[in-house]
Amino acid sequence: MEPNNPYGPQEESKIEEPVVKKREVKREKKRGVAGYFFSGLAGVLVGALLVWFLVPSVVTNLPADNATKTTNTNAKTEQLSVDITTDVTSAVEKASGAVVGVSNIQSVTNFWSQSQSEQEAGTGSGVIYKKENGKAYVITNHHVIEGAKAVEVTLADGAKVEAKLVGSDVWTDLAVLEIDDKGVDTVIEFGDSDALKQGESVIAIGNPLGLDFYGSVTTGVVSGKDRAIPTDINGDGVEDWQAEVLQTDAAINPGNSGGALINLAGQLIGINSMKISESTVEGMGLAIPVNSAIPIIEDLEANGKVNRPSMGITLVDVTNVPAIHQRDTLKLPVEVTTGVVVDQVIENTPAALAGMKPYDVIVEMDGQKIENTIELRKHLYNEKEIGDELKVKVYRQGKLVELTIVLKETDTL
Repeated sequence: MEPNNPYGPQEESKIEEPVVKKREVKREKKRGVAGYFFSGLAGVLVGALLVWFLVPSVVTNLPADNATKTTNTNAKTEQLSVDITTDVTSAVEKASGAVVGVSNIQSVTNFWSQSQSEQEAGTGSGVIYKKENGKAYVITNHHVIEGAKAVEVTLADGAKVEAKLVGSDVWTDLAVLEIDDKGVDTVIEFGDSDALKQGESVIAIGNPLGLDFYGSVTTGVVSGKDRAIPTDINGDGVEDWQAEVLQTDAAINPGNSGGALINLAGQLIGINSMKISESTVEGMGLAIPVNSAIPIIEDLEANGKVNRPSMGITLVDVTNVPAIHQRDTLKLPVEVTTGVVVDQVIENTPAALAGMKPYDVIVEMDGQKIENTIELRKHLYNEKEIGDELKVKVYRQGKLVELTIVLKETDTL
């Protein structure tokens, strides 16, 4: 290369200078990357240290729900069995096995085929009160088995057995059934309904609304004793009798009829018979006192019916006779506004033999004033026996006449 060549050294410097600069730039870049790296590493270390110190407190302060959920997942529900025995449970345990279901089976005619079949026409309840000579005896209501072609009894274990009707009484609404004693383990114990106190706890056991609710138990108290409830025996809309009953607020519904009303000793003190079902009345259940039922039960067992004294007449209350007939036909004094008119006298009956006549108006029996047929029946059935003499005062065409009737048993009053 010529020394005087102006381009020679210039070219060399141009070539070398960029190389030096590039190397310096590379070194600066390397130093920058390293700085960034160490700075980042330092940040990571600091962050790790912060996490290390903070994690225990975070874990400690985690919501309790997580721990609860974990615990509940593995834990089992704990149950405690407690044997609770009260006077009510003891009484029910003692008596409930004697309460049965009673089904009324009647014949039904198919309109199209004119064929007859038997089906359940209604259900009620009953109480086993006696076991004797391979037979068991059940007390129920007359209206439960009325019109039945066959009667079926459902025992406490669900077994159904055929029942024989021993006898029934429409006046007291009681009936007695007989079944085989196989499978009968419990017999009710009779209590004393006269010893009951108003406010005393009682328990009703029966089958409300049918056998689906077999053996239902309701509790209450004796609301009243010696209640007299007018009843229509023959369904003609006229009250024929006054039933003497116990009043309780223990719930008694259709199907409870014939079931047991018991005291806290598990003793039978009443037969559930009816319920006041008016929409405005609640908590008035009625039962036949057991002291009134026992003589009826004994008569039904012995005779298949209740033997009552009879006069042999049909009756109409004076209050049901128009005023014009009271004055012109019966010729009653103005002051006589109550009493019982003799409508018919059956031949060869005690009344006929004593000289009683149609249109006689009975106003007194054995010195007791008689105002209506209910009072007459109560005196005759409750105070007199077959064979007794009955002193009767009647108005006959306006005159007072005294008669003596020797009572006998007949099919009429």
